[in-house]
Amino acid sequence: MIKPIKSNSQYEAALSRIYLLMQKDVRANSPESDEIEVLSVLVKEYENVHFPMPKPNPLEAIKFRMEQKGMTEGELSEILGHRSRKSEILSGKRKLSLSMIRKLNEILNIPAEVLIQSY
Repeated sequence: MIKPIKSNSQYEAALSRIYLLMQKDVRANSPESDEIEVLSVLVKEYENVHFPMPKPNPLEAIKFRMEQKGMTEGELSEILGHRSRKSEILSGKRKLSLSMIRKLNEILNIPAEVLIQSY
């Protein structure tokens, strides 16, 4: 019977079980695939509570997403408005405005909760 993960040893056991199940040829909608799914949800929740990941710095998130998309700084300037504004933002001299945050969220798919953080 699957139970909530409440300790590090239970967490390690769940990870081991997931690993063993992943080594098999598990068919969709089988009891084993259901077990993987449930254990994965439990492991994720345990990790969120016990090993939280800090949100990235807004400027680093922008640079990372630009790199992922193969964007140039000129293309970022089109999103933010002016070339000088882009330089001021990337250097940390100017803060992102609400309209910039909305555009970056919409165009680059960077979560708003990352972009509104202090930096």
